[in-house]
Amino acid sequence: QVQLVESGGGLVQAGGSLRVSCAASGRTFSTYAMGWFRQAPGKEREFVAAVSRSGISTYYADSVKGRFTISRDNAKNTVYLQMNSLKLEDTAVYYCAADSFGSGSRIWNRYDYWGQGTQVTVSS
Repeated sequence: QVQLVESGGGLVQAGGSLRVSCAASGRTFSTYAMGWFRQAPGKEREFVAAVSRSGISTYYADSVKGRFTISRDNAKNTVYLQMNSLKLEDTAVYYCAADSFGSGSRIWNRYDYWGQGTQVTVSS
């Protein structure tokens, strides 16, 4: 089992940058593929990015490709999401999630563990 705690959310102007982090408890962090999802008010949860256990393979939603970067540090039990060139439509609660069996799925219900989320608000 793993517990996930996100941090780093906040208010940023459009065009700006923000990095959110997700710290995992336990000694088996490297055995989980990790993903970031987001949910805006009135909308369904959507895939943002995922990274494989080793960190070598990464996957992105088309809406964030070229602007966001997912990475992980297995020594620190942490996964990051660097967000650049932020847009108003990036405003959402961002969740990290751990996948016990996959390699970084785009489907939210493939993930076994979830953090509580961190709010990212992009202003004009």
